[in-house]
Amino acid sequence: MKLTVECFDKVKKDCLKFIQSQETKADKFINKERMIKSFLIPISFWISKKADKKRPYFVGLAGGQGTGKTTSSSLIEIILTKYFKLKVFRISIDDFYKTRKERISLSKRVHPMLLTRGVPGTHDINMMLKFFKKVKSKKFIRLKLPTFDKAIDDRYNKKYWYDLKEKPDVIIFEGWCVGAKPEGNNTLNKTINLMEKNKDKKRIWRKYVNQQLKSKYKKLYSQLNCLIYLKAKNFSLLQKWRLKQERKLLVNSKKNSKLKIMNKEDVLSFMQTYQRITQNMFKNMPQYASIIINLNSNHQIKTAVYKRK
Repeated sequence: MKLTVECFDKVKKDCLKFIQSQETKADKFINKERMIKSFLIPISFWISKKADKKRPYFVGLAGGQGTGKTTSSSLIEIILTKYFKLKVFRISIDDFYKTRKERISLSKRVHPMLLTRGVPGTHDINMMLKFFKKVKSKKFIRLKLPTFDKAIDDRYNKKYWYDLKEKPDVIIFEGWCVGAKPEGNNTLNKTINLMEKNKDKKRIWRKYVNQQLKSKYKKLYSQLNCLIYLKAKNFSLLQKWRLKQERKLLVNSKKNSKLKIMNKEDVLSFMQTYQRITQNMFKNMPQYASIIINLNSNHQIKTAVYKRK
């Protein structure tokens, strides 16, 4: 407890400053000090004990849309950097989306729904595997890694890419489908929403996505040292939180006219592509994640369950 208080005193200012940057007048964080002190600091202690400075420790951080992956991973990064003096690099699986040109080609070759970014099969797995390999190398050389611009639905120009100059002690790899596993044919054959019913009648899209999880993504996720899962109660809550995210973007769009804002129908339609894997993760992820962070209906951390010591 004494170390937790000491750590909180050291990171409080930076953590609260970051949280403030994520708030709007209408959407404020509640119980932020408790979130940091009771949950994120203990998780950071857990990670720091496992981090080996000889090679990067890969932390997978998963959770449905709107669960707070970016906020949680950013705060963990602040704590690990400021208090534990670890070199931390945080990147999202979203930054490795295939280019728009590549997804257009994929949508023509396999299925039109693959033009929409998000599901397994729309990321550049080879680029991620190369990144994982190079960052583990004893002869680490400076790395340039992509950043994705959702406003134009394509990668940023290379001059805006991440510039990783030194080997990190900890890599936080976050994303909605990080650590997801494939499902069996018995459930795959049943449609779960109108989008699947109308646009994937022959099950080509969902079978392709599931096959990606069975093969390339399995290889990628097997390299993670641990997996933290932000678990919401149900999919309808995620829809509500994702709409809240869009409202925040609308506020920020007054400062940045390039931001592309979705209306309610767009958001709910877009989330249907995520629904199958998200619901599968609700069911299965608690069985194999290292830490499960349970969220209540008010978007706050209720409990953190450590499944692996």
